[in-house]
Amino acid sequence: MVLTKSQQTIWERSRAIGSGGQAVVLSDSVCAYLVGRIVHDLGLLNDFPEVPPSLPGLFELQDLSQLTLLVDDPKALFERLVARAKDADTYYACLATLHKARLKYQLITETQPFSTLEQVGPRALLQYGQLSPSALAGLLFWRKWFFDIDNRAGQETGYLFEPIIAYSIGGAPAPAPRSPVKRHRARSKGRQVDCILDKKAYEFKIRVTIAASGQGRWKEELEYPIDCKKSGFVPVLIVLDSTPNPKLRELVRAFERCAGETYIGSAAWAHLESLAGGTMARFLEKYVRGPLDQLLSRAGDQLPEFRVREEGGTIKLALGPEELTIARRESAESEETSGDEMPDDAADEIAG
Repeated sequence: MVLTKSQQTIWERSRAIGSGGQAVVLSDSVCAYLVGRIVHDLGLLNDFPEVPPSLPGLFELQDLSQLTLLVDDPKALFERLVARAKDADTYYACLATLHKARLKYQLITETQPFSTLEQVGPRALLQYGQLSPSALAGLLFWRKWFFDIDNRAGQETGYLFEPIIAYSIGGAPAPAPRSPVKRHRARSKGRQVDCILDKKAYEFKIRVTIAASGQGRWKEELEYPIDCKKSGFVPVLIVLDSTPNPKLRELVRAFERCAGETYIGSAAWAHLESLAGGTMARFLEKYVRGPLDQLLSRAGDQLPEFRVREEGGTIKLALGPEELTIARRESAESEETSGDEMPDDAADEIAG
């Protein structure tokens, strides 16, 4: 079977290196692994004898570089898969985007620099005398490094989460410069929308917290449904965490005043899965909802003992009896980012 233009674009974009010194490229063997993983997920092993039954899952190995599969022609394997299963091309696009994001974040942890004493030293005055100077200096360095990599995790999750959800349900993200939703206070300016689907403008949120990130930002949140309605779209709010709080209730009311739709918690997942169809609903369950549910259900009331040490060019993190090893290396490029809006080209990593 010859790939369609859209499918050819998906294949090429999954392999594109992207931009920035921390971008990643998927090799032939990694692309073949992803196709093989989908073969497993969709129960198609009998039709693909070159895919081993023992192929590890995406979340099974600590060393992501081991997730490979050697076949003669990975693209031909992809062609057979999309011919065999409906929406397999979208499944592959989303899975490739997820894997690239995980590889990129692994690279971030390996290359995120430690701060200098000049950068963090003044903070010592807040706790000076509670620890020895050497111990306090170590605390400042570790605390700043963890803050930096957690900040990057938040950004990378935002860039990943919205597009894969959007494409899973058959829609597409709309970056601000190309968005059909305009700001009602400035009609020449587009508004970034997580997903456009059938004249509906979706806003995806993992949760809505009580703390607002500034009055201006919260005002922006509340004006989103107004902008959508005035632009001819039905505003739809999707919040995966159903934990009630005043901010969530206020946001729901804002959507309801604009004749919008709101789906919270289990209703949100049910709505997404109803739009996704059988194949992509399986992707959402296996690679988004399933991991999040397991994380929440298995988090204990008591935090495990935490230890961290630098040893021979590696960082070793121990949580209870488990250990994560991060091999450190020099960064090819300092990649400082700010803000949490999706980059204009983030959706292009998936779109066909």
